[in-house]
Amino acid sequence: MTFYDDIYPFYPLQRTSFILGTNLLTIILVFLVLAVGLLLILPGIRGKLRFVWMFRIIISLFIGAVIVALNFTSDWAEGKTTTNATYKSFSNEVVNAEIGLHVGLYGINVTLRGNPVIQFNETIDYNEMFSWQDTIEKDYEEALERGLPNPILYIAEKFTRNSPCGLIFQYRYSGRYASATLWTAFCCWMVANVLLSMPVILYAGYMMITTAAFIFFSMASFSTVMNSPQCSFSIGTGSFEAVYSHSFWLALATGALCTIIGIVVVMFDCMVPEKMKEALSVAADDCDDEDVTYGEGYLNTVFLEEVNSSSLTSIITVVSHT
Repeated sequence: MTFYDDIYPFYPLQRTSFILGTNLLTIILVFLVLAVGLLLILPGIRGKLRFVWMFRIIISLFIGAVIVALNFTSDWAEGKTTTNATYKSFSNEVVNAEIGLHVGLYGINVTLRGNPVIQFNETIDYNEMFSWQDTIEKDYEEALERGLPNPILYIAEKFTRNSPCGLIFQYRYSGRYASATLWTAFCCWMVANVLLSMPVILYAGYMMITTAAFIFFSMASFSTVMNSPQCSFSIGTGSFEAVYSHSFWLALATGALCTIIGIVVVMFDCMVPEKMKEALSVAADDCDDEDVTYGEGYLNTVFLEEVNSSSLTSIITVVSHT
């Protein structure tokens, strides 16, 4: 019994693939609002400093958005294959589908897409999330109760505590350390932006290098899993192993960008500090008196004569008393 377009009135719809998660969409919107708000002041900046300010805002917000988003992406590592496998339990029906595993810092994402999508009068297009905040067993039990396809259950079972692969212990702890170091990198990024607006630009460069260091630490933490013996996923006629994916390489590129920016800031602040402060619109508060130039002024001669006569009178008075 259906209403229209194969929508069942008394049963929930199948979960299908999504483009952006709620967390990632929120991060993108927040940083876009910040970028628009800061770029609105560009018309009030004159000359070449306008382009420097625009470049600084775009690069800085890009780094901050990437650092936060990397905590919530699901593609630090991934693997996929096209296979012929049984579709449901207690059934001999075999489907041709593309199965994919996407590993993040807080859980895994398993996708299953049929070739073609509609087989056996059913749409085979799944995207299931399994989180290891505490344990993954609860999500796995719910997947069993819902009757998810066998390929998805097979991959999810590999990440349970009872699995001989021990993937849950490797990925969960490495993900926690990687996430902690990423949040530390985000704090360093905020401190660096504050210091860039102050006359201590040299320390801002040091903080950008520190930001890059913590990003590299997060990558090193996640790499410990990949250096351990990998568990092969064999599903039907196909098999695959997890390899580094987009988020890992994006973290590498962002860390390299922070390193370059930090080194450039330190070098220019040591070589041409005044021009560096001028480029970043930083006012120098510690100017010496000898560097201050005064314009042409005028002095009232009558006032000068009165001052001279009064000073001469005071000197005569002091001499007479002595």
